[in-house]
Amino acid sequence: MIKYRLPRAAAVRAATALALTLTFTLTACSASGPGASEPGSAGSDSGAASALTHVHGLGLHQDTLYVATHEGIHSPGPGGAPVLVGERRDDFMGFTVARDGTFLASGHPAPGDGGPSNLGLVASADAGRSWAEKSLGGEVDFHALDTAPDGSVYGYDSTGGRLRVTRDQAAWEDRAALRALDIAVSPTAPDTVLATTESGVARSTDGGRTFSPGAGQVLSYVSWGAADALYGVSPDGVLFRSGDGGTSWTRTGTVPGGGPQALTAVDARRLLVATGDGVYESRDAGRSFVRRMEVTGGKDGH
Repeated sequence: MIKYRLPRAAAVRAATALALTLTFTLTACSASGPGASEPGSAGSDSGAASALTHVHGLGLHQDTLYVATHEGIHSPGPGGAPVLVGERRDDFMGFTVARDGTFLASGHPAPGDGGPSNLGLVASADAGRSWAEKSLGGEVDFHALDTAPDGSVYGYDSTGGRLRVTRDQAAWEDRAALRALDIAVSPTAPDTVLATTESGVARSTDGGRTFSPGAGQVLSYVSWGAADALYGVSPDGVLFRSGDGGTSWTRTGTVPGGGPQALTAVDARRLLVATGDGVYESRDAGRSFVRRMEVTGGKDGH
């Protein structure tokens, strides 16, 4: 492996691609919008599979893969076909699995479900089969969620372009305003937060109250698998690893299937990444991947 720095032309292309992705994700992808899929009644117990387009988040719980999408939470069925978990087909924009196994999510309700257009923070204690509203219902659409080692939940509020933090999943504190696509909290330092921006990775060491300007490697998504294993994927699908918290990056390879849609580092070597044609898993720190679930990429790639 080698230390990798994008050539200037490639860096400009990557920044432009991320800027376009930011524009799209901050202004669109609402399940209530035109062309959204209609809700269905098929759940995981029925064994029914469906085609997926937009993937927004990935998680692992008791060694089962969970994929947050424009059409609900899915897990892989026979042959990697996506199977709906539970009955809700909400557009889960933000998604993470907390250390205690609780699913945390945000986004928009499925068409026809009624209620406000933003879910706020919702939680599931039964691996996505049922959900309960925790806070900010009707107010906030978190496009990125992550948890800190002290139990705090960090969310990037796309409606206001601001990082918000809660300790009890009820009362939230507003922190820095910034234009970001993804966030990652250090697994050992709860006040260290990274955000991906169109000018590079921005860093906060005060719990997201302030951020340094985005600089260096331009990445779409970042995920911290261990203190010395921070992963990031660029808009064109190049996978990087950092052992020093994002100060420097080493190129490890290229993810299959084109532009990335989500990234989760389960630990120092196990990765989950969603791209235009599937959800892939690596157990060797990104050197090789196996497709776990089929995805039919949308025209916008997200």
